Amino acid sequence: MPGPHSANPRNRAPRPLDPTRLEELALAYVARFSVSAAKLEQYLRRKLRERGWDAEGEPEIHRLVDRLVSLRYVDDEAFARSKAAGLLRRGYGPRRVNQALSAAGIEAELREKVRTGEAAERAAALAMARKRRLGPFGAEPPDRQQREKQIAALLRAGHALASARELVEARSIEEAENWAEAIEEEFPE
Repeated sequence: MPGPHSANPRNRAPRPLDPTRLEELALAYVARFSVSAAKLEQYLRRKLRERGWDAEGEPEIHRLVDRLVSLRYVDDEAFARSKAAGLLRRGYGPRRVNQALSAAGIEAELREKVRTGEAAERAAALAMARKRRLGPFGAEPPDRQQREKQIAALLRAGHALASARELVEARSIEEAENWAEAIEEEFPE
């Protein structure tokens, strides 16, 4: 006699994948998320482990990913630029941006190509200081121990030591903003 949950389709094991279902899964994923080629490949390999393969031969994941890249459904450069810009807006520094792009499978050459200029990095440091109420953005000037903790927080967020010190040791919000705007933006050619 079947159990009370056997009629529920959510309790059934998912059907194994075949080439058509694998492609449908890939297309649905890239339609929903901005991904790098490496992330798409990781996703498809995970789905194969979970669901199994129900076709002759080995699944041609790499060929499928290459085809989606050639159709421009997956664009590592656009992904990298978008991811980097989003992290900078949230206040993360260049080191954390580089780590995130590396984790997404973006090659070193492309990570260097999408790297922003110092002006954007300073603006990100200022955004983090403002958001976390560090340095002059706090209720009162930090003492030595608080300054060290605030500098450490900026370092963990991926900012350079010099930038962290400049922000945390700024005597006023205006001084911190002037520091962030003191360099001309470098635009990649």
